[in-house]
Amino acid sequence: MRIADSLRKRITSRPRHEGLYREALDAGLSELQARIVAGRLGSPRAPLEALIRPALKYIEHPEKLCDSRRAAERIARAVAEGEHIGVLTDYDVDGITSHVVILRTLTELFGVPADRVHSLIGHRIHDGYGISLPLVERILTLAPQPSLIISADCGSSDEPRLARLREAGIDVVVTDHHALPVEGPPPSAHAVVNPSRHDCDYPDNTIAGCMVSWLLMSLTRAVLIELGLLMPDTPKLSPWLSYVALGTVADCVSLGDSAINRAVVTLGLTLINRMEEPCWRAMAEWLGEDSTPFDAETLAFQMGPRINARSRLDDPYAALHFMLARDDATARRYLAVLDEDNQSRKSIEADMVESARTLARTQLDEGARVLAVHLEDGHPGVQGIVASRLVQAWGRPTFVLTPAAQPGMLTGSGRSVEGVHLRNALQRAHELAPEALPRFGGHSGAAGIGVPLESLEAFREALTRAVDEQLGERELYPLILSDGALSDDQLQLTILDEIEALTPFGREFEAPLFEGRFLVEKTRLVGAEGNHLMMDLSSGRVMLRAIWFRAVSPGERSPFGLGETIHCAYRLSRNRWRGRESLQLMIEHAELADA
Repeated sequence: MRIADSLRKRITSRPRHEGLYREALDAGLSELQARIVAGRLGSPRAPLEALIRPALKYIEHPEKLCDSRRAAERIARAVAEGEHIGVLTDYDVDGITSHVVILRTLTELFGVPADRVHSLIGHRIHDGYGISLPLVERILTLAPQPSLIISADCGSSDEPRLARLREAGIDVVVTDHHALPVEGPPPSAHAVVNPSRHDCDYPDNTIAGCMVSWLLMSLTRAVLIELGLLMPDTPKLSPWLSYVALGTVADCVSLGDSAINRAVVTLGLTLINRMEEPCWRAMAEWLGEDSTPFDAETLAFQMGPRINARSRLDDPYAALHFMLARDDATARRYLAVLDEDNQSRKSIEADMVESARTLARTQLDEGARVLAVHLEDGHPGVQGIVASRLVQAWGRPTFVLTPAAQPGMLTGSGRSVEGVHLRNALQRAHELAPEALPRFGGHSGAAGIGVPLESLEAFREALTRAVDEQLGERELYPLILSDGALSDDQLQLTILDEIEALTPFGREFEAPLFEGRFLVEKTRLVGAEGNHLMMDLSSGRVMLRAIWFRAVSPGERSPFGLGETIHCAYRLSRNRWRGRESLQLMIEHAELADA
């Protein structure tokens, strides 16, 4: 049997920090809640109270961010003197939500005329990531030309382009959250506000780029009030935390040991569910009446993919216009565009995943612990999603590469597993083979790269060595971490209230996953391709509806028959239908109980 085919997913109990378990019980949590918390947080830096009861009081003051005062004073001067200001952000959800925060603050709170603010978002395929050369060329041809650029979610690794802008007399305030190059912040920037700086005293470097932007614009408001240029009763930026919540969840930053991220997402969801903005109302209408109230899962799996899909396949400005829509009709029109792109993305993704799996199996059979798959005809906008699918299938850090716009170059996106810091691995790979990895960036769980086609094998070798140095002798396989079993008495709708009291769930604070044995009472394949498995399951006298998405490949039969007993890993969810609610199991993995 090939190694690739023998890597069957394993359900295993999640390790639990016993000290934190007892502390959680002492804090008044139920046994189930304490079990969930202690399986995710280990020895948290933040107080347990701040993590289980998120509140805005745990957001640290923006002046703790290095360079934030200098950056805020430069933006304040530009506002006061009527300068033209460029807002330059990445094209993903974090970048788009950052763009909205900065743009709305400048125009609605600071009174900057809309014709003095220039929106600059790179095209993923034509411009590339960050403050790219094509974007710089576009800035230099603007008339009138902005004298200040505010970047968000990018810029920390773009010194050559920043130098070009400085030579043209343009100041750049960089706001970002990605890891910086080993040489430090780019010297040509007027200011670099990034909690990942080694000389930054901000206590949480896991915040998303949109949160960095929000903090800086909040400080700029304070500076303008100090200077007498804004009234003291000028509204604060609190309403914009709805956008920050979306960007934070979609960018997969930590929702574990981060009191700030947990507070932002909690408050942001409260603001979103007031449905005061057309974009939220349009999405709720699109998803149907049973979709509200929105939770972090809605942001991660409904809103985020639609906004990202536009930048993956086409020009990202439709996503920006959707978020900025001032009336419901406009929001609906742009949402229809985003949804159409998302459907196209799904089709492209399915084809690429199939091709990537074939190539990955060859590498796995050769003993690879990290995968670097080159899809010669792949679409660059879907690299990250395909990489995630391979990580889920085989539990290996994975990069998916496709041809870049520049001849002879490949671009790639990577996703990691627990225990492998992807950005650090790329830094080490660059030290081992700098010519094979001229450009890279990212953080622990995700990263982007540029690799010369002729150096692909050298990149693979350097990356393999870098990952091996982090892993040591550790074995890798697809692992499903379970929070244990639930009794029949617990399998009631009320258990969701107990679980939802611990929200928000997300990266490093995943929604609870339980395991159990159930008798199959009924099965049927559903979905347009017949690849989702709907089941009625029983445990004792309890009957439950269950759904397993992508359980089989199109055309395959159900893997289970009536009367068989299965062992499965599952999440709990509310099945809403015409105003009624019932408990539903969301199956992550299932196999015959005696397998």
